[in-house]
Amino acid sequence: MKDEKSGNQLGSYLRARRELVTPAQAGLPSGGNRRVPGLRREEVALLAGISPDYYLRLERGRDKNPSPQVLESLARVLQLDDIERTYLLGLAAARPRAPRRKRPEHVPARVHELLAHLQIPAFVEGRAFDVLASNPMAVALSPRLRPGQNRLRSLLLDPEEQAFHQDWTKATADFVAALRTTIGDDTDNPRFVELVGELALSSQRFRTLWARHDVRGLSGDTTTVHHPVVGGLRLHRDKLAIDDVILVVYYPDKDSDSDEKLRLLAGLSHAQSDDAANERPADYPRSQTH
Repeated sequence: MKDEKSGNQLGSYLRARRELVTPAQAGLPSGGNRRVPGLRREEVALLAGISPDYYLRLERGRDKNPSPQVLESLARVLQLDDIERTYLLGLAAARPRAPRRKRPEHVPARVHELLAHLQIPAFVEGRAFDVLASNPMAVALSPRLRPGQNRLRSLLLDPEEQAFHQDWTKATADFVAALRTTIGDDTDNPRFVELVGELALSSQRFRTLWARHDVRGLSGDTTTVHHPVVGGLRLHRDKLAIDDVILVVYYPDKDSDSDEKLRLLAGLSHAQSDDAANERPADYPRSQTH
């Protein structure tokens, strides 16, 4: 993480991606004594049509203004997909800026109303995967979706959340890569600094994934989770941007086994809410407005 802390994100990203491309993938012979896991610097330079000295300057942060043509060649050699290529171009285009005043993430009142009306698991998350608001169905699906929780921290450090995901390995890779994409060049954001620092200290899985510099979006997808009460659920996930926050919804195929289980979970959740309400003192307010 040395290059990132010193501001050399472009060089750090190039080196990380270079180490992930094997000579065979690049069409080069793989024999001989190789001291690097992927391509050598001079091999990348040769394949990209630039001088080894110039590529070395790029990796070491001595030249931070490569042309779009050079970046496109490097993206081809490093076998970047569209999201990774866009990320690379964004790193090179980033310019020093004055520190920006960070506004607290705010959930609009209308979104709270929407959450209350949705009969499927729904919640609002911030840019760092902090849960800012959620409806009862989201909490019934996973207690880690209560406001105040962080989805990535739970995924990496909470054993119950790890057991919740059928493919925890893929989930962690997707989430960390999505965080890398979200951060972009906004590396001075205090929330990102705090979260990355905490997870780098407490999770080997995070350190391994963060060092890869993978980037990808995390929007629509289908996932399978294991609920401790109703069992396996196959759910679609969609994300909708609303102002500065993201509304996340989970829903099953209509009339599927997962749809039936989710309705059962909704019934159990309502029953528990009614029991909790009946146990309150008579003078306890039955509803509260936040």
